[in-house]
Amino acid sequence: MSTSSIAEQRWNWWPLLPLYPYGRRRTLVRELIPDQLWSFEQLQGVFYVAVPIRMTVARVPGGLMLYAPVPPTREVLQALRDLEQRHGPVRSIVLPTASGLEHKLPVPAMARAFPQAEVWVTPGQWSFPVQLPLAWLGFPARRIRVLGEDGTPHSDALEWISLGPIDLGLGRFQELACLHRPSGALLLTDALVAINTEPPEVFELDPAPLLFHARDRGDQPMEDTPELRLRGWQRLALFASYLRPAALEVPRLSTLLQQAFRPGCRNPRSYFGIYPFHWSSSSTEAFTELQPQPGGLRIAPVLERLVFPRTQGLIVAWLRQLARLEDLRWVVPAHYDAPVACSAERLQALADELEQRDWAPSEGNWAYLAGIDQLLLRLGVVPEQPEAG
Repeated sequence: MSTSSIAEQRWNWWPLLPLYPYGRRRTLVRELIPDQLWSFEQLQGVFYVAVPIRMTVARVPGGLMLYAPVPPTREVLQALRDLEQRHGPVRSIVLPTASGLEHKLPVPAMARAFPQAEVWVTPGQWSFPVQLPLAWLGFPARRIRVLGEDGTPHSDALEWISLGPIDLGLGRFQELACLHRPSGALLLTDALVAINTEPPEVFELDPAPLLFHARDRGDQPMEDTPELRLRGWQRLALFASYLRPAALEVPRLSTLLQQAFRPGCRNPRSYFGIYPFHWSSSSTEAFTELQPQPGGLRIAPVLERLVFPRTQGLIVAWLRQLARLEDLRWVVPAHYDAPVACSAERLQALADELEQRDWAPSEGNWAYLAGIDQLLLRLGVVPEQPEAG
C-alpha cells in the first residue's frame, strides 16, 4: 500500500475511542441498491475482536442523507464527493442512537466536512461521567435538530420508527429506525443483525483479525487460508455476541507467557505472542447455534442480555410495528450483513419466536453476560424495572 493511501485512511481522533484499527481506517464502499443506497464499511474492535461498522448513504430528494456516520477519512470523503457529483449534496447527517459512542464520535468531524448539512440526533443524548452539551462535544450547535422534537428529515421519502426510550440508569437507550421508501430498505443501528456466514468482504482489506483468532495457541503463526479465515470469523462473531462464549477458556498465566516467549511470535502484528484464549469445544458448533439460519435476522445477544433483559414486551411490540411498514423489502443494520431480504411475514415470525422462547437466558453462552447484568443490578447501576417508552 502506498504512503498516499495510508494518509487517505488516517483517522486522527482515534484516541477518543481507542478501538482497533486505531488511526488507520480502511473503508469498503458498496452500492447496496442501485442509485438509492450505499454502504461505507470499516472495522472496529478490541484485541482484534473486530466486526464491521457501517454508515448507510441514502438518496433523498435533492441529495443524500448519511445515516450512522463512520470516521470521515479522506478516503471516505472522496467517495462521498463522488456520490455528490452524481446525486446532489449531502443534505443531512443522522445520529440514530442515543447511546452508541462508536456512532456518535464521528459526527462532529463529518458535520465539519459538510457545513451545509443539517445534523439530526436522537433525543436524550448523554455522556459519561459528566453530562455535557452536544456543542461541547464538537457538534455544530446552530445545525442540530432533534428527531421527533424538531420534526424529521426528508419526510416525503422517509418514515421514522423509534425503539425506546429505555432507562439504562446512567442514560437512555433509544434508536431511530428509518424506512427509505424509494428502495424499501429499513435502516437500523444495533438492535437487529444478520450475522454473515462467511467473513464479510471488508476483511479483504485487513484479514489480520481473522488470522489472529483462527489460532489455538499464542505460539502459532498467523497463516492465511480460506478455512482459517472462516474459523477466525466464527470466533470473532461469538466474541462480539457473547463477550465470553461457553466454549472459551482462559489459559493459565504460566502457559500464556510460555507460548508468548517462543521465537517468531514477538511482533506487534501478533500482539507479541499474547493470546489469552483456548477453545475447549468446537467454535463452529457454537456459531451454528448463534446463527442457525443463514441470512436470518435476530436481536443482538449482547443487547438482549445487557440492554433489553427486562423489556421483552417492548422489543416484540417494536418488531410488530416494523412489520406494518408498507413496501418493506430490505433491512440494513449498522453491523454485519446488509442488505438483508425482509418482509412483514419474517418480522412477525421473529416477534412470535421471541415471545415463545426463553428471553435473555442465563446459561451456556449467555452466562458471562448474565453475570455482568446481575452485578450491575446489585450495584444499583441499572434499574430492576426500567421505564420504557
